[in-house]
Amino acid sequence: MKREMPPRNVLPAKPAPGPAADGQFFAMLREPCRFYIVRHGQSEGNARMIIQGRLDLPLDDSGRMQAAAAGAWLSQKGISSITSSPLSRASETADILCSACGLGAPRLDPEFMEIDTGKFSGLSLEESSKAHPEDYEAFRSMSWDGVADAETSSQVFARAVRGWALLRQRAVSGEKAVACVTHGGFIQWLVRSTFGCRSWMPLLPTSNCGIFELLVEPTGGGRSAYMHWSLLNYQAAGSMKAMPQVF
Repeated sequence: MKREMPPRNVLPAKPAPGPAADGQFFAMLREPCRFYIVRHGQSEGNARMIIQGRLDLPLDDSGRMQAAAAGAWLSQKGISSITSSPLSRASETADILCSACGLGAPRLDPEFMEIDTGKFSGLSLEESSKAHPEDYEAFRSMSWDGVADAETSSQVFARAVRGWALLRQRAVSGEKAVACVTHGGFIQWLVRSTFGCRSWMPLLPTSNCGIFELLVEPTGGGRSAYMHWSLLNYQAAGSMKAMPQVF
């Protein structure tokens, strides 16, 4: 009897969902905390309009100017620590922010790396459509879940929650304002995981050095914390015109 093969790019059954970074996740906080999530400045890869993923490409001069503008804005927010992806476009941005905020070196953690974009890494979107037409067609509606060797939405959701656990620990230890420098693709999931959203669409704008601010206030007694996204993709004065989003 002939065995029927599943259609290409149909997602496998998802595992049972784990916890979200929602109000109950932050119920242990004793004091309010503001979390600032910052995308890195413009990189050489951004300027070339290629998909970077885990490729380690540095900031260009425009990216350093954007980071300086974001640092000047953040320097007024009482930031006590900055965590960063170890990829150089993020870590250099974090170095600039730390200097502006009068802090030492950033904490580097691989949980905040960009999503793995698989076979599209190093290519422009146009090049990806020509080199991998079937994956590209699936990518248009499924984002990275449509690219066979890219990080899946379930994987990156879980990683985002682990990242929030690291930032939450800073708040539990008494910090009132903490920052994290990461990447456009991963920021999508840091935000989505606070809503328990496990699918890629719809996308959020994430400009170079765009700033996202989340206020978390405990309500006591083990009850869910109050949470408010007060800023989404804020551009500090002097950040320059935003380029189109490319991961």
